[in-house]
Formats: sequence, structure tokens, C-alpha cells
Amino acid sequence: MPASLPAFLESFQIGDEGAPGLGYGLASCINLSNLTLDLHSNKIGDQGASLLGSGLASCINLSNLTLDLRYNEIGAQGYSGLGSGLASCINLSNLTLDLGFNKIGAEGASGLCSGLASCINLSNLLLDLGFNNIHVPQGKKIKSKCLKAKRLVVKTINL
Repeated sequence: MPASLPAFLESFQIGDEGAPGLGYGLASCINLSNLTLDLHSNKIGDQGASLLGSGLASCINLSNLTLDLRYNEIGAQGYSGLGSGLASCINLSNLTLDLGFNKIGAEGASGLCSGLASCINLSNLLLDLGFNNIHVPQGKKIKSKCLKAKRLVVKTINL
């Protein structure tokens, strides 16, 4: 199994029907250290995002992750599930998440950031939550929650 995997699957209409298969496939990639996964514009919803998170949770050697889930149909439950999965990625040090133009809201962003705060080796975070119906007062609380990762040095959070 390769240590690096780039997967550009944008606009394939994967949906919640195809995302579980991707999550299950990732679960068997325990030696994967670098993953770039572009899934924007695929009609993925809460169930698909949660199962993708479950698959990523098994990638215990993952240190670099770039995940693009822009323009999907993911809400609060899906992003909380994704955050829970990422919390298990204990070796994750570099994370880029582009999650703009979904239905995340403040509750989902908070759940996601709770998971990210558990990533004990996370040192670089680029998080884009733009156009997700998060208002300024809520955004400040969310940023604060995301920034609780102990080793976080470089951080860019766009709300």
C-alpha cells in the first residue's frame, strides 16, 4: 500500500451512496501517511461525511491530510462525525480542510473543532468554513475551540 495517495474525485456525484465505500476503503490504508482527497461537488451528505470520518479514523499513520468537501450537502451531524474520526488521527500534523458552501452551521463547526482539538500532534491547520451560515459571535467561539490543539503553530480559519 502506498504511503501517499492523491485522489481527485470532484464532481463525480458520489453522494451518500458512494461515500461509505470510500470510507471503508480508507479504513484499510493503515500505513497511509499523506492523503489528498478532493471530493467537492459530490452531493455528499451527513451520512457520507460521518462514514468518511470513520474511515479516516483507521488511518493511524496519517500525518498530512488535504480534504476538499466544498459544495456538498453536509450538515452539523456530518461534520461532527468527521471531527470524531479526525480525532483518532493521532499522528496528524498538517491538515487542510476546505468545507465551504455546505450546511454546517455553528453546531456542526463546533463538533468538528472539538474533534480537531483532540489531534494532539496537529501543528498546521488551514480550515475554510466560508458560506456555511456561521455568524460572527458564533464564529469567535468556534475559532477558540479549534485553537485548543496543544501544538498548533500555524492556523488559518476562514468563517
